[in-house]
Amino acid sequence: MHIEFRHLRTIKAIHEAGGLARAAEVLNITQSALSHQVKGLEEQVGVELFVRRSKPLKLSVAGQKLLRLAEKVLPEIEALEADFLGLRSGRAGRLHIAMECHACFEWLFPVLEQFRKAWPDVDVDIRAGLAFDALNALQREEVDLVLSSDPEDLPGVDFSPLFDYSPLFVAAAGHPLAAREYVEAEDFRDQVLIAYPVDRTRLDVFSQLLMPARVEPRAIRRVELTAVILLLVASNRGVAVLPDWVLREVKVSSDYITRPITAQGITRRMYAATRAEDTAKPYMAHLVRLARSEPVKMQRR
Repeated sequence: MHIEFRHLRTIKAIHEAGGLARAAEVLNITQSALSHQVKGLEEQVGVELFVRRSKPLKLSVAGQKLLRLAEKVLPEIEALEADFLGLRSGRAGRLHIAMECHACFEWLFPVLEQFRKAWPDVDVDIRAGLAFDALNALQREEVDLVLSSDPEDLPGVDFSPLFDYSPLFVAAAGHPLAAREYVEAEDFRDQVLIAYPVDRTRLDVFSQLLMPARVEPRAIRRVELTAVILLLVASNRGVAVLPDWVLREVKVSSDYITRPITAQGITRRMYAATRAEDTAKPYMAHLVRLARSEPVKMQRR
């Protein structure tokens, strides 16, 4: 038995129209062609699908079974066709995000809230990128966008610049280093450094300051949440280095001091890494535009 989607549409149309003539109009075929199609289907299944002497035309028991299949399958096919149309037009798609920047949660959620309203048919998900290689996952098509401050020369991957930021030293207001205008690598030797639980090569304080100077803090305390890091810092349990967008409110708090890293300060750039074939997709380009503006607003507050 070989049942096609057109057979399901035919059964449904005849049932709803109550006769062949009206169903033929709905299906935009001749009544003769419709009758021939029904006869061929009945020959395939080996039973009559309609009680022909009834008016309006009624389905037989076998016809009712086929109708239930049509009512189950056809809406799913129509939904799939709509999804494909959205994909072709650029209105729909998948946007799974990974982050090599733990603190990016601070500005990413406002960005995604704006994005959700503009692109309701795009499937958005977040993978923090803490336990796997995010850029390799991008190349394997496991994720679609990676937030990173460490661009690499990877085939088929575009790194779109988003914004510049400065990692800043933060400590309790009464900390001995509060008297300094800036801090240097050597200042961390006798400090407890509170940091996110990620590989140290992904932390600005290590990659940009401590590792080049071959300086190791007295101890490292790993903390998942930014709010908890700041709570511990305020309690003088250690010091931290965080992006300036995280410290926008801390800068005006009497509980903390913030200082530049080195006399010249350190400037880093955040990038959105995407597969080259996805970079120009309308929803991807819109997200990148939002990601360029929201963190800058936070830095200026």
